[in-house]
Parts: sequence; structure tokens; C-alpha cells
Amino acid sequence: MLTAIRRLIACLSMVLCLCACQEKKYVSGLSENEVPSAWADLSIYIAKNTPANSPTFASRGFGYIGLTMYEAVVCGFPAYHSLAGQLNQLNKLPLPDRNKSYSWVLSLNAAEAFILRSIYIQTSNENKLKIDSLENVIYHFVADTIEDKQIALRSVAYGRSVASAIFAWSKSDGGHRGYLSNFDGKMFYPNGKGSWKPPFFAQQITRLPLHPHWGDNRTFLIADTNWKMPDFIPYDTLNNSTCFNQSMLVYQTNKKITQEQKEIAMWWNDDPSETYTPPGHSYNLASIVVRNKKASMIKAAQTYARVGMAVADAFIVCWRIKYKFYSERPSTFVNEHIDSEWDPFWPDPPFPAFPSGHATQAAAAATVFAGLYGDSIVFTDNSHVGRPRDKVKEVDYKPRKFTSFWQVAEETAYSRFLGGIHTMQDNQVGLNEGAKIGHHINELQWTN
Repeated sequence: MLTAIRRLIACLSMVLCLCACQEKKYVSGLSENEVPSAWADLSIYIAKNTPANSPTFASRGFGYIGLTMYEAVVCGFPAYHSLAGQLNQLNKLPLPDRNKSYSWVLSLNAAEAFILRSIYIQTSNENKLKIDSLENVIYHFVADTIEDKQIALRSVAYGRSVASAIFAWSKSDGGHRGYLSNFDGKMFYPNGKGSWKPPFFAQQITRLPLHPHWGDNRTFLIADTNWKMPDFIPYDTLNNSTCFNQSMLVYQTNKKITQEQKEIAMWWNDDPSETYTPPGHSYNLASIVVRNKKASMIKAAQTYARVGMAVADAFIVCWRIKYKFYSERPSTFVNEHIDSEWDPFWPDPPFPAFPSGHATQAAAAATVFAGLYGDSIVFTDNSHVGRPRDKVKEVDYKPRKFTSFWQVAEETAYSRFLGGIHTMQDNQVGLNEGAKIGHHINELQWTN
């Protein structure tokens, strides 16, 4: 079977060229254990190339895509345990017939195609054709090696049944087709001192904050449902106050930002209009780790499930906190109380500041990575290699090397401070809250 699947590279490259040109191939030297990362590559490609794909909606998608991958194969590995009955309102999932044989790679293949089409129903026909192409090529090369064709058909049917059940569950979480309701013009927004205000130097023209109700969505984990609100530095404009000094530090750093600091800020900006979003960056880091570690199919699927659910719950919890405190960005505080002419290095995103979404999701992902592989690891993040030089900021996108997962989380948080859009408080609280989410995921019963 492995020899047959390795032949995918030649055929798949040809199929994808017929479909449309793209930045990179989805697979390279593909083996059975690398099918999960091939689907992860396509998932982040679809996220990047589907309009109106906010970080919030993308995080949700990766949660369901990763979980579906794991559940499509977990019953084929006796040492591993399904998450049905452990997640929020997911009481059961279809089970395979214990007396019959299955091809688990075909189950995974069919499940990923189904859930990706379902989550991104709004994507282009060109992208849907890419999903069809990857599914069909993997299916035919694997199925051709199976003498009993009923095994192939049974495996496909089982994978689709798992994905269908998970998608049906997803539709009741509050975020289904969330791209249709990014902003709520009828909602009453606080307008007091220290409240978020739409800046003029912003990522989007809108004067409304993004997804104000996202924090009401159902989390994947029951443990993330009722979240204790973190401490928050009270608003104070006195120039010796902690609140004042938080924004002053952002301002002073931005005024003297170095070339290296610019590169950090740009590497992690993950603008949804140009990239596969912050949670997509974390999902891509999962692919880098899976490939570096030569993870087995089940270990890879578990990695994507943990990371996907981590970033999904991180955005729900983070948005719940954001709209509880509804705090302003450093830019508006600095403009009003320190320097009316100042603009941050990076334009403000359209939602409240506290805590940092980047920091929260990065910490959640780092924690689940460490739970699977240990925190000490040397790897290179090449997620943005190939992006053209930003001539305005005078920054090239260079790969970044790390020696631990937590180092990634800390640099992700720090990048938002360097970008001028978050205070140190925003980042530190985000790291703290994200780590809690990651620990909750690690504490699930993953093995028997």
C-alpha cells in the first residue's frame, strides 16, 4: 500500500495543475502516514483563499477539521480513545463493524474531504475541485491495492458517516456560517472611558467590532464553558499609573523599533486578507512538527485534533473576555493622552484589545504540542517563506528557528506588542488563559 501511495506525487501534481495553478504542491513524497498533513495543507490553503474568512471562523473550522481526522481513524488503533462522550454535547459517533476490515487511510481521506467541503461551503468552485481532486487521487491509488473492493467502499462510507455526524453537531454551536454575520450593527456597544473605539489607522474600514457574540459559542471542551474572568488593570490616565505606563511602553518601543523587531512583528501578523490567519499559522506549525517527527497516521491525526480544538476554544474564550472588558487599543489611548500624531507599526484589527487573540491561541497550541512531543524541540517555522518583501515596512519574510514550543507562543505574543496593537498586559493574560485551554485538552482521555 505504501508503494502505491508514494506514486501519488506524480499523479496528484498533474491533477492539480489541470485544476489550477497554486503556490505549492499539497504533497511531496507522500506515504500513508503523510496523508494527514496533505489534508492539513489543503485545509490551510482553502482557509487562505476563501473570502471573508476571519480568524474566529477559521479557528472554528480547524477545530472540526482536526477532530474529524482523528475520529475517522481512532477506532482502528486500539491504544487510542475516541473523544465521543468527552466533548461538549458530542455524546456519540458512528462505530465501525468490529467483524469487518477497513482501510483507515481511506476513511480519513473521505472524512476530511466531507468536512472541508461542509465547513467551507462558501469557497470557490475552483477550491472545491481541489478537494475533489485530492480525495479522488488518494482513493484510487489506495483502493487499487485492495483486492476486496468492499473494504474500500466500506471505509469511505464510514469516514463520511463520522464527518457527517461531526458536521451536524457543529451546526448547533453558534458559529455555523459565521462569515454571514461578522458584525452586529444593532448591538449596543459601551462608549465610556477606556472602551474600544474604531481607529482610523485600521485593518478594515468598518466601524463595528468583529463577531461580538463569538464568546457565546459552544466550546469543544466542557471545561472551557464557564470561564473565570482574569484580572484587568483599571483605566487611569495619570502619567504614573500602571494603565498609562502600559500604553506608554508600547509607544516608546514603536518609536524606536529595530529591523529585527519589525521582522518579528511582520512574521506573526497573519493578516486574514493575505494569509491563512493566526489559527492557520498554528495548524501549519502542526504540519511542520508532524513531518519533522515522522509521526504515524494516528499520532498526526491526534496532533491536528489537539491543535485544532485548542485554537478554536482559544478564540471563543478570548472573545468572551474581550467583549466583557471591551478595552481600547494602545493607539487610541496614546492618541488621546500621549501623542495625537502617532500610528502603530501595524494597523489595528477591528475588535477590542484585552486579551491578545494571538497570544491566547498560540499558548493553547504550544501547550498541546508540548503535551504530545515535550516542550524542548528544535524546528524552523517556514510558514511565510516565499511571501514578497513588504516594501512599505522594508521587511523580508525569513524563516524563524525555535528551540521550544513555548518560545513560539511568547514570540507570537511579543509580536503584537511590537506591532503597537497590544500592551504587555494583553499578551501576558492571553498566554496565561491560552495555556489553561491547552491543559484542558491534554487532560482528555486520548489513550486507553
